[in-house]
Amino acid sequence: MHYVITGSLGNISQPIIKKLVENGHTVKVISSNHNRVTEIEALGATASIGSVEDAAFLITAFAGAYAIYTMVPPKWDAADWKAHIALVGENYAAAIKANNIKWVVNLSSIGAHKPGGVGPVSGLHRVENALNNLEEVNVLHLRPGYFFSNFFANIGMIKHLGILGSNNEPNNEMILSDTSDIALAAADALLALDFKGHTIKYLASDKRTPAEIASVLGKAVGIDALPWVTFTDEQNLAGMIQAGLPQEVAANYTEMGVAMRTGEMAEDFYKQKRAVLGNVKLENFATVFAGAFNA
Repeated sequence: MHYVITGSLGNISQPIIKKLVENGHTVKVISSNHNRVTEIEALGATASIGSVEDAAFLITAFAGAYAIYTMVPPKWDAADWKAHIALVGENYAAAIKANNIKWVVNLSSIGAHKPGGVGPVSGLHRVENALNNLEEVNVLHLRPGYFFSNFFANIGMIKHLGILGSNNEPNNEMILSDTSDIALAAADALLALDFKGHTIKYLASDKRTPAEIASVLGKAVGIDALPWVTFTDEQNLAGMIQAGLPQEVAANYTEMGVAMRTGEMAEDFYKQKRAVLGNVKLENFATVFAGAFNA
């Protein structure tokens, strides 16, 4: 079968590409970077270079696909980040419809049940809706938790301030996901194609509180009793902007932090009472984190 994979050679897309090729399928990879062509071809796939913001490009790139993996790449300079995410979702839906594709595995997020108030995930809610509006298309939305890899952005905070923190409370349980577990779930779904209609699958590698996360990551880098510090929303926003994030991105992440603090982010996860549990736990990630910290 022929698959089209978005997300270039990201931490999730690349393992998907490898597994599909290993199973004898043809794979086209969407990337915006011409420099990725050689790497993509080295995996046994073909590259299609263009922008997911270009609906006409996607219609051509999706031609001949039996199944699609969709994800929205980050765009740090978007004037309206949620609207940008939604636009990409509409473009995906249009290209899927134009090519009469019947199977889609879509990377969404925990919190995507909410139309607003969850930062960039509010945009992913709109992506889910765009795909769900397609008739006679089987769509599986994968909703992982907070990526372990997001903590790499806090290395500077730990080194320079000796703390780990955000506008989340230290004892609020967080649903955490590792990109390797997400990639495995996505690849397995694409190979099996055993989902029908519009379905949701939650993915959780671990469930830990921020205080536990600070403790485990701190010990991994040689800092005993690394504290988790809860910032006010205003402090969180200002700190992100000071660290170099654009106002729009910082505001969206701060809004997501509020939703995590209030429990709105994970409310549907707990209502469903089921999730695919991954293999990578916080302690496993801590060794990777320590490597990056000490590099």
